Amino acid sequence: MAYFVYLLETERGTIYTGIATDVLRRYKEHLEGTSKKGAKYTSANKPVKLLYTKEYKTKSEAMKEEYRIKHLPRAKKLELFNKDA
Repeated sequence: MAYFVYLLETERGTIYTGIATDVLRRYKEHLEGTSKKGAKYTSANKPVKLLYTKEYKTKSEAMKEEYRIKHLPRAKKLELFNKDA
């Protein structure tokens, strides 16, 4: 099963980083607020755009990358998006 790291831009202009097996389903859950666990941040900061996705073979790889990205400054996160655009 593949795992994806994704970045969302919120209505406040912040960037949320997460992992999912189905990014479009997860994005819809963020928009609708239907997720039963996690994503408390996007309940208060509604997403407006999916900025970036990248596929990983294992959950472990995706979680390591998510952790790395979460600790990057905003400018570096935007570089990821712009590099693949």
